[in-house]
Amino acid sequence: MGIEGLGLAAPLLEERTGEGGYLQLQPGRITELVGVPGAGLTRLGLRLLAGPSRVAPVVAMDSRGWISPEAAWETGVVIERLIVVRCDDPGLWPKTAAALLQGVRAVYAEVPARIGDDDLRRLAALARARRVAVALRSMGPGLPGGVAHLRLRALGVTWEGADRGHGRLKRRRLVLEASGKGAAGITRRLEVEDEGTDAVRVVSDVVVDQARRAVG
Repeated sequence: MGIEGLGLAAPLLEERTGEGGYLQLQPGRITELVGVPGAGLTRLGLRLLAGPSRVAPVVAMDSRGWISPEAAWETGVVIERLIVVRCDDPGLWPKTAAALLQGVRAVYAEVPARIGDDDLRRLAALARARRVAVALRSMGPGLPGGVAHLRLRALGVTWEGADRGHGRLKRRRLVLEASGKGAAGITRRLEVEDEGTDAVRVVSDVVVDQARRAVG
């Protein structure tokens, strides 16, 4: 199914390789991932590095000590091109992130809670200049206005194939709320399907305001 069939706003997936209906990072743009622990965002952030890792080095910046190369490999990241950098020091994090943007194609980074807004705006400007695709997950209150081109907020996750903790996991679906310029300025609700190392496929797309009017 293509983008037109899904009803997706073009800016959400404007950087694509002909595979319509797949969620991807965009060169030079910041995608913000928002949600509570356990919402599946670490896996999503790593999964978004898989495509860029096929052609260039990518970075996962870990501020909590949880990210492992094995977890990234399970999402399809080419492990030989993955760099995991552990940094939770707010004094070092901005400089470390800026240095990494000089030589990679894509970055998924956990942002420590005490990083200043000006540091994040400078990082966004550097990403634009270097055309690096970046996904940021803030451990604090979120990114300042104007930094993120696309904001993805996790609303829920479901797992198929494992009953009461047993069985083989077949499929994971994550419900996201997309907003910002990358969603054409419209708040949208997306359901994305993640089947192991396959691309993150958008299986449904609903404009939230329209849905509320329909049920109201």
